[in-house]
Amino acid sequence: MLKLIEVARRASADEREYRQVFRYETEDASATVASALRELNDLPDLRDVDGNPASPIRWDCSCLQRKCGACAMLVNGVPRAACDARLSVLKGERVVLEPLRKFPVIADLMVDRSALFGRLRELGSWLEGEVELPARRSEMAYEASRCLQCGCCLEVCPNFSADGPFGGMATMVPLARLLAEATPQDRARLASAYREAVFGGCGKSLACRDVCPANIDISGLMARSNAAAVWRRW
Repeated sequence: MLKLIEVARRASADEREYRQVFRYETEDASATVASALRELNDLPDLRDVDGNPASPIRWDCSCLQRKCGACAMLVNGVPRAACDARLSVLKGERVVLEPLRKFPVIADLMVDRSALFGRLRELGSWLEGEVELPARRSEMAYEASRCLQCGCCLEVCPNFSADGPFGGMATMVPLARLLAEATPQDRARLASAYREAVFGGCGKSLACRDVCPANIDISGLMARSNAAAVWRRW
């Protein structure tokens, strides 16, 4: 299998973006974008298809098992986890890799997602004490716990911006889990945070549902969270 890997590159946030194309060939039918990037960076003399020397491609990764969300990027224009994007199912010979555009670029395919995590801190998205999860809410809590905090949902959200008040589904899902687990005292505080950061800004386009790497039931979580935080149907 031969692929031409086109990478959007910049050495730092202040530099202008440019493109480099790399030839990648493998016999591994299960090869992913992540494995391609690792193998390219392992080459002792990385060069693009024109023979120009290239610095190692900068990108984020951690578990490489679709459990952490660190390797999220645009693959042929679609937000994906690089470790879950198999080259064999990507149409065409050329694969275009770009950083997520809703967050500031650090370098190459690396972005600064601190706005996502900072928003959760600002909202106080934690429980103040120990809780015992009621059986009737365990399904909701489990579904919400699968969120990778990758930011793919925010990339396709028409209402989200890194400096705006709307937290998007990456904020809704953690709050949905906490609402399921919270004591009455915590629940009032979390419900207020939910109304402020999620309910008031969501246009219900549900574009996020189609790109979630964890395939979370976003519409189901939203319906139950709205019932709990907005309509007070605990």
